[in-house]
Amino acid sequence: MDEIYIPPGGPPQSPPPSREILTTLGEPYIRSLLEAHYEELGQSSIASMFPPDLKEAANRSADFFIQLLGGQPYFSQKYGPPRMRARHMPFQITDEARQVWLGCFGRALDKMEFPAQFRPEFERFLTDFSAWMVNRKSG
Repeated sequence: MDEIYIPPGGPPQSPPPSREILTTLGEPYIRSLLEAHYEELGQSSIASMFPPDLKEAANRSADFFIQLLGGQPYFSQKYGPPRMRARHMPFQITDEARQVWLGCFGRALDKMEFPAQFRPEFERFLTDFSAWMVNRKSG
């Protein structure tokens, strides 16, 4: 078995994205954004890392993002504490896989015309969050 990799610096130290994102865009938008992201993932080189029912996976991820953005705690109510690194440990996530995931999210943000005033902080969160999900060295 591959050795577990721990990214230098530990968990992200930056704050979550602004709650204003959710209050401005609303839950339906966040759900549509995550559906667009999972559509991209389903066509990507890392598609095999995701369950066949991408709609359910997108909905679970939307629950997480809605909670993260200060909305209802749907994720915790349905699945327990997020503990995302532990939840992702069964998957071998390399930095290359992370880059594919980020690219898919970027295309979803473009497709959904994510507001420019929120994009830098949201992308910063995605970058920091995804770095913490990397659990295997590349190569």
